[in-house]
Amino acid sequence: MMWPNFFLQDEEQRMAMRTRAGGKRRKILTDEQEGKIKLAFFVAIVGMTLTVLAVGTEFWVELNTYKQNHTAICEAAHYGLWKFCYKRLWVEDIEEQRATCGPAELPGEANCSYFKFFTTGENAHIFQRTTKKELNITAAVVSLLSITLMAMGSLCITMALSKGVEFLLKPASIFFIISGIMVLVCLEVFRHSVRWLITSDETVPLEYEYSWSVACAVAAGAILIFGGGCFILLSIPDLPKKPWEYCIKGRSSSSTS
Repeated sequence: MMWPNFFLQDEEQRMAMRTRAGGKRRKILTDEQEGKIKLAFFVAIVGMTLTVLAVGTEFWVELNTYKQNHTAICEAAHYGLWKFCYKRLWVEDIEEQRATCGPAELPGEANCSYFKFFTTGENAHIFQRTTKKELNITAAVVSLLSITLMAMGSLCITMALSKGVEFLLKPASIFFIISGIMVLVCLEVFRHSVRWLITSDETVPLEYEYSWSVACAVAAGAILIFGGGCFILLSIPDLPKKPWEYCIKGRSSSSTS
């Protein structure tokens, strides 16, 4: 019985020396906390995947001309943050009750190119309409900053799981929440750029509709904010498992006083 007590006292002395030497010890994650962090990280990964998918595709908005009588081909266009595509579609492939050309997913002849304002600084012209390059560039830059913040948040969570500590959860939650907000800001700036394009010239009648890349971006922003909120809750020490435990504690403390 003497040897176990000796080793126990020795371990306590070493822990006390570490505490005095390094100040407050870092709180080590339990298996339950680690599992919750991994689950929240999976949610954040889904948001990051949707963001990368949205930013990397050019199906943010579709511009559709009206079908003309006795013509076999109609024209449409779609673009995203980086490039735009003209498409020539066969009228026979389009639904009869649809008055405009599209959707852009239909098979046809496509001609895609990157926006020139990223290289030469020139505005793009789509169906005689002119883009507002400042708005388009701002939306693209905001999306890149959002992806950078996601990478920093992922790095914090990876280090927290590998080192078994929780103090990195708060900066990770801030990174993810801000990145989700920036994705939504990017969407709003892009919406203004589309409105500018549509109203710049009305010679050719057009209809426009937002496509699936925008849906991915909206879902990504919401999921990233939710994931960041989960990390904030996980970083709060001694958080009750049930929300109404706060009320019970408040009533018991008031009754004793």
